[in-house]
Parts: sequence; structure tokens; C-alpha cells
Amino acid sequence: MLKALWERIGIDTCLAEALSDRSFSAPIDDAIFAVVANRALAPASKLAIEDWAEHDVELDIPDPLQVQHCYRGMDFLLEHEEAIQKKVFWATAHLLNLTVDLIFFDTTNTYFEMDETGDSELLAFGKSKHKRDDCPQVTIGLAVTREGIPVRCWVLPGNQNDAKCVTQVQADLNAWKLGNVVWAMDRGMTSDANRQTLQRAGGQYILGEKLKGVHLNEQALNRGGRFKPIRANLHIKEVYVGEGTGRRRFIIAYNPEQAEHDKKIRERNLQRLEAELATLGKQTGRTFNKTKYALLAHQSLGKYLRELKSGQLRIDRAKVRQYEKLDGKYLLSTSDKSLSAEDVVLGYKQLIEVERAFRTLKSTLALRPVYHIKDDRIRSHVMLCWLALLLVRVVELETAMTWLAFGFCKNTIPRKSRCALRLRGIEIFVVCLHFRG
Repeated sequence: MLKALWERIGIDTCLAEALSDRSFSAPIDDAIFAVVANRALAPASKLAIEDWAEHDVELDIPDPLQVQHCYRGMDFLLEHEEAIQKKVFWATAHLLNLTVDLIFFDTTNTYFEMDETGDSELLAFGKSKHKRDDCPQVTIGLAVTREGIPVRCWVLPGNQNDAKCVTQVQADLNAWKLGNVVWAMDRGMTSDANRQTLQRAGGQYILGEKLKGVHLNEQALNRGGRFKPIRANLHIKEVYVGEGTGRRRFIIAYNPEQAEHDKKIRERNLQRLEAELATLGKQTGRTFNKTKYALLAHQSLGKYLRELKSGQLRIDRAKVRQYEKLDGKYLLSTSDKSLSAEDVVLGYKQLIEVERAFRTLKSTLALRPVYHIKDDRIRSHVMLCWLALLLVRVVELETAMTWLAFGFCKNTIPRKSRCALRLRGIEIFVVCLHFRG
């Protein structure tokens, strides 16, 4: 089925065009397909793929696959990275009649368990989203459509701030004639420079905004007005802040269930904080200072504290009341005046498609561990995972089923599910017929 889909999208044609002026004797295009199929079915190292291709699957490849073919295929893929991604995406967009008017972008990172990074430009120490600040990492950017189809991926230095990648991403997709779209990004991308960047070439934005620490945002949150319910657990309020060219449109979203959850979490944290302060009052010397600064630096507890002139800590009730006002709320801003407030909120909520894509990359397709340390090979590895993600997403979109529900990936199906897999075999056969026309 993957081979039929590979041909239906036209990935084989894109590779053939890139290979037309090269005189490779090795089956480069077959090797690339084999590695991508392995990512989707049974993720393993490139060394293990040779044995996998020979004994575990029928890839319909005329010549035996060797590990050197995989590495040569990765090098070739990197040489034509942008052209192949562009041709493959537009072929997919035309085939599936995708609506490319709203693009979601986010970043994640993956770490490498090594002691040194050598002369790598990508591997660097930074703020890890996996809580592994002790390991070097790379940052991976991913843009997807509203249907969850990946548009393009980027591999960036691991110490680069999320907001700094927006200029590169917008410029790259402008070259694909994708500038006149609405960009949806989370709070990590928000800055005045990025807002201006996203509006180049007629583009617009929907951005998640920080609830605290930004004067304009706090003004928006403090504006009066009633919330309008649009769903059972979603109420919205539209406000404008600023004057003249600096006037900005904000939408405040409120979830009553989330507000109740936030309240319970805060009450539990305050109870714990009172117990910690009671213990702190009995301590002296180094023990006192160690406990005190640990509380002030605590991510959940420190924000409710204030330090007295005497050095003692107390719960700041004014701060507690400020956080109470934020329960269940999140703040959005947009430059698009034509979108209704409801469309802005519902559009932003679709940003979950990027998070879902990252989960698939990391779990089902096993983006990590990465068995490479050279920058070029790391980039090639991520692109192979991008191609596998594209195939997986197309299958899910066409069949309205999840990839795991098919039982394709052997790493995710218990051995006891023999009967279930036999039944899945019927569904797989039907899907094969569908993809072959």
C-alpha cells in the first residue's frame, strides 16, 4: 500500500526527475523508499534496514538493498531537499484538493545522548522541551495544513530561540507562493518583529499571546464586556487595544471546565505552599536559605510568594487574586479583520494538528534516537521522517482512521492481538485496492 501511495502522490516521479542528470548505478530511489517505509512500519537504524528489507518485508525492489544504498540515498535527498519537498507537497495538495489558506507552524527539539558536539552547527545546548538540558539537541520546525498534511520541515540549531526561526520559515514558503495565507503560531513565536514578518506578501496571523508580563495583553484582559458562548466549554470576547496604526485586535477565550480545573490546582498548590512555609519557619542558617531559594525558584509555587525585608517569605494574596482572574482563559491576537472571532478561536485550536504530527514523528515514526552525528545526515534523517509522516497522514485523511488503528507498526501492537490483526488484513487489502484505483 505504501508503494502504491508513493507512486500515486508522485514521489517516485519527483525523485526520477532529480536523478535524471545523474548516473547512479545504485538503486537510490528504491533505497529512499525502503528507508521511508521502514520509518512507517518498523523504525530501525539504517544498518538494520538491510536485514529488514531482506527478511521481513517484500518491497518490490529488483536488486538487494545494501546499507551503503541507504546512506547514498540520504546524501542525494539532502542535495535536492527543497526541490523535492516543494514538488511532493504541491503534488499532494493537488491530488487531495487541499485548502492551503491556513498554515500551522510550531517547533520541537530532539536531544542526543553524547558528551561532545564536535564542530556541529546544529547540535547545541539549549532549553529542552524534554527536560534534558544536559544533552545537546537540534530544533525541528514543522508547518502543516488545516488537514494535518505536513507542508515542509526545517532543522535548526538547538540553541535557537523559537521566535528567531519565523523569518526563515516565512521567506522559504513565500518562495513557494504561500505568502498570502493565515499563519497560526503559539506564544513562543510572539514578537513585534514576527508580526511584521508574517504580514509580508499579504499574509496574516493568529498568534497565542502571553497572559502576563506584556502591558498591551494585560490591557486586553482587563477590558470589560460579556463573553459570548459558542460551544459548551468555549466562551469568547473580542476587544481592541491601542490607537491608530498600533491598534490591535484580541480575542479572549474562556473555558469554564478549565477554569474549575485551574482553581483546584491553585488551591492544592497553596495548601502545599503553606506547609512548606511552616517548615521553613522552623529552619535556620544554610538549611533556611537553601529551602527559601528553592521555593522562590519553584515553577508552580514561586509565583505566589513575596519576600519581606526580614528575609521571610509570605504568600502574596494580591498575586493570587491576579491569577484567579486568568483561570480558564487564553488570549489570541490576529491581524485578519475579515475573520470572525469564532473562526479565529477555532482556527487556533487546530494548532493541535502540529502537536499531533510531532507526537507521530517521535513515537510511531521514532524520530529519536537519531543514529547520526553529522549535520547533513541529521537533516536527511528528519526529511525521511517527514516523507513517512506525509504518507501516514494521507492514509489517515483518506480512510478516516488512525495509523495505529490499522496495526501496521509492529512496535505498537501486542502479540496477543492475532485475531485483530487478521481482521485488519481485510481492511488493509481494501485500502490497497482504493489506492491503486
